[in-house]
Amino acid sequence: MSEHFFSPCPRGLETLLAEELSALGARQVAQVPGGVSFSGDWTLCWRANLESRIATRVLWRVATGAYRSEDDIYQLARGFAWERCFDVEASLRIYVTAIRSPLKSLNFVTLRIKDGLCDRFRETHGRRPSIDTQAPAVRVHAFLTAEACTLYIDTSGEPLSKRGFKRAKVEAPLKENLAAGIIKLSGWQPNEALLDPMCGSGTFLIEAALMAYNIPPGGARSFGFERLKSFEPGNWKRIRTMALQRHRRDSVQLFGSDIDTRWVDAARYNLREAGLEECVQLCVGNFLTLAAPAAQGVLLTNPPYGVRLGEDADLSAWYPQIGDHLKKAFAGWRCFFLTGDPDLPKHIGLKASRRTPLMNGDIECRLMEYRMVAGTNRRERPAEPQ
Repeated sequence: MSEHFFSPCPRGLETLLAEELSALGARQVAQVPGGVSFSGDWTLCWRANLESRIATRVLWRVATGAYRSEDDIYQLARGFAWERCFDVEASLRIYVTAIRSPLKSLNFVTLRIKDGLCDRFRETHGRRPSIDTQAPAVRVHAFLTAEACTLYIDTSGEPLSKRGFKRAKVEAPLKENLAAGIIKLSGWQPNEALLDPMCGSGTFLIEAALMAYNIPPGGARSFGFERLKSFEPGNWKRIRTMALQRHRRDSVQLFGSDIDTRWVDAARYNLREAGLEECVQLCVGNFLTLAAPAAQGVLLTNPPYGVRLGEDADLSAWYPQIGDHLKKAFAGWRCFFLTGDPDLPKHIGLKASRRTPLMNGDIECRLMEYRMVAGTNRRERPAEPQ
C-alpha cells in the first residue's frame, strides 16, 4: 500500500534530493523549499532512510486537516488511530513548526497535540504513552500553515546526517548531508582527485569516501521505523544486507590537510571510526604553501570565517592570498568554497564560474566555483599607490 512521506533537507539541495528519491523508486515526487514530498511503500521508506545522502529525515504523513484554533488541532490528533502505528509503551516527543500560523504559541499547540494523542490511547488502551524529550522511541512532527495542520511520524529517529559512527567533538561541524550535497553539486567523480585543504573534522572526506565505495550512509545506525508496527525485521534485514553488499573498494585519491594539528587529529579519528582511515591521506600544513596533490582534480572546502584565524585576523588580506595560491599551484583544478562571508568573493581576486545559494544551518551561504586555468580567471587588482 502506498504511503505519503516528506523529507526535509538543507535548503538549496531540494533538486538533488528529488533525483535521489526518484532513483530509489519514489512516486509523486514534488519539491518545496526545504524538502521533497513523495509517495511509496514501506520498502521505499526504509531504503530512503538507509541510502539517502541528502535527506535530513523521512517523515510519514498520517493526518492533515484545517484548523482555526488549538482545539481543532487537538481534535485532529485525537481522531487519528495512533495505536495502529506504535505501542502505548513507546515514549514520545512532539515537535511543531509553522509558517504564517495565526496561533500565538507553538508550545501550547505542542501541548494540545500531546493531549489529543494521549487521550486517544486512554480511550483505546486505558493508559497513555510517556513523554521523553531526550531519547524518545517515537517522534511526532506537526507542521502548520496559515490554514492547515499536518501530522507526521518520524521514521528516521535521529537526523539522517548522523551516520552512525562516533565522531570527535568539534565546534560547528558541517552537517554530513550538506557536505554530501556539495560534493554532488561539484560534479566530483570517484576517479578524480579530491582535496580539502582546510579539512576541519574531515566531513567532506568521509562523505566522498562513502560515495566512492558505494557505502550506504545509514548502514551503521538504527532508525525510528524499527519501533513502528509496520516494521518487518526479515524484509529490513534483506534490504540492508543487499545495500551493504554493493560496497566496492576501488582506488581513490582523497587528500586532506589543516593548519591546526588538533583538527587533523579529529579528522583522522573520525575517518578511523567510519572505517575509512586508510583511503585518505592527511597532513598538517598551511594551505598557502600546499602543493596540488595531482595534476587536476576537485578542491572542496569550508574555510573559517575568522574564529579559527583569530579574532583580529584580516580576512580581506587573507582572501587575495588564497586566490594567488590557487593560480600558482592549482591550474587544472575545479575549486569550490562554501562561505557565509560575502567578503570572500569580493576579495579572492577570481571570477566565479558559478554561485550556488545554500543554507548551512541558519547561515546563508554561497558555494563558489572557480575553474583554474593557467593565465585566466584572475581579476587585475588596482596597483598600490606610490
